[in-house]
Amino acid sequence: MWPPIRIFHNFPPTYRRRSRRSRRSPYRFLSAGLLLLALVLAVVLVDRGLSQPKAVRAAPPRGAAAAAPKPAPAAASAQLAVAGLDPSACRSYPPTSGDLGKTVFLDPGHGGADPGAVGVSAGSQVLEKDATLAVATQLATILRGSGYRVVLARTQDTMVTQVTDADLDQGSLRASSERRDLLARVACANASGASALLSIHFNGFDDPSVGGAQVIYDAARPFAAQNQRLAQLSQAELVKALGVDDRGTLTDDQLNAPALTDAGSSYGHLIELGPAQPGWLDQPTIMPGALAEPLFVTNPQEAQLITGAVGQRRVAGALAAAMTQFLEKP
Repeated sequence: MWPPIRIFHNFPPTYRRRSRRSRRSPYRFLSAGLLLLALVLAVVLVDRGLSQPKAVRAAPPRGAAAAAPKPAPAAASAQLAVAGLDPSACRSYPPTSGDLGKTVFLDPGHGGADPGAVGVSAGSQVLEKDATLAVATQLATILRGSGYRVVLARTQDTMVTQVTDADLDQGSLRASSERRDLLARVACANASGASALLSIHFNGFDDPSVGGAQVIYDAARPFAAQNQRLAQLSQAELVKALGVDDRGTLTDDQLNAPALTDAGSSYGHLIELGPAQPGWLDQPTIMPGALAEPLFVTNPQEAQLITGAVGQRRVAGALAAAMTQFLEKP
C-alpha cells in the first residue's frame, strides 16, 4: 500500500453605438436660388426618412447583458496570513447557515506538480489530486451549510506553497519542496484556529484488485484519543456509505512506507499529524486530526466511483457525518 505523502467569468455587456451622420449643409452662399434648392432637397429627404421604418436600438436580452452577474458564493473567501502561500491556498469560508462558532480545516492532498497516486478508469487517468479537491470542495459546502467555518488548504490545482522552477527537477517536485509544502499546510492549519483537521487522500497499490477504505491518525500527540475517535468515526461512515472493504484505522507510525528523505524516515510520522521534532517539524499541528483514504485510485471499480459526481458526494457525505459527530460530542 502506498501511504499518503503525501471556480464563472462575467463579461461586461458591450453595446454597438449608432453612428450619427451630420446633415448640416456645407453651402454657406447667400444666393437665394441655392438656398431655395437646398430647402427643397431637405424636404424631400425628410419625407423619405419618415416613410422608412425607424431603426430601433436593440436592447440587450433580459437574461444576458442586462442581467446581474451570476451569483457568487454566499461570502467571499479570505486568505489567511501565512507566508509563502499560493494565492489560491489557505482560504477561509464562513458558514452559510447559522454559526456554531467552530472551524474545520480541510486539506485536499497533493496538487499542482504533485499528482499523488495515479489510476485508470474507462481508459482515462485518474489523478489523486483531482479527486481530493473535488471531495474537499463538496465537503466544505456541506459543513458550511451545517454552521461551520471551513478553511481549505488549497482551492485549485496548485501546491499550497508557491512553487518556482527551482522546486522542480525535470518536471518532478524535489523532496525539499514537498516537505516545504507540507509545512505550509501545517502552518495554514494552525493559523485557521480549527477545532479539527481532516486531510483527504486516496490510496494506491501495485495490485489493482486491492481496495477499501482506511483512516490514519497519530497516537503520539496529547490529543491522541481525539485523533483516534475522529479516525474511527470517519472509517465507520466511509465503509457504511461506500460499501467497500474495511481496512480499519492505523496509526501513522505503523505505515510501511518509503519516506522522502532519511530524516523523514527517522521521524516516523506524517508531518501533518505528527509531533514536534526539532529541526524537522518545529511547530506541529495543534488540533486533533486524521487522514482519510476512502478508496484506491488504482482499483478500476473504485476509480470509477472516485471520478463520478455521485461517488464523490457519497465520500463527502460520509466524512461530513463523521466530522459532525466528532464536533458535536468532542
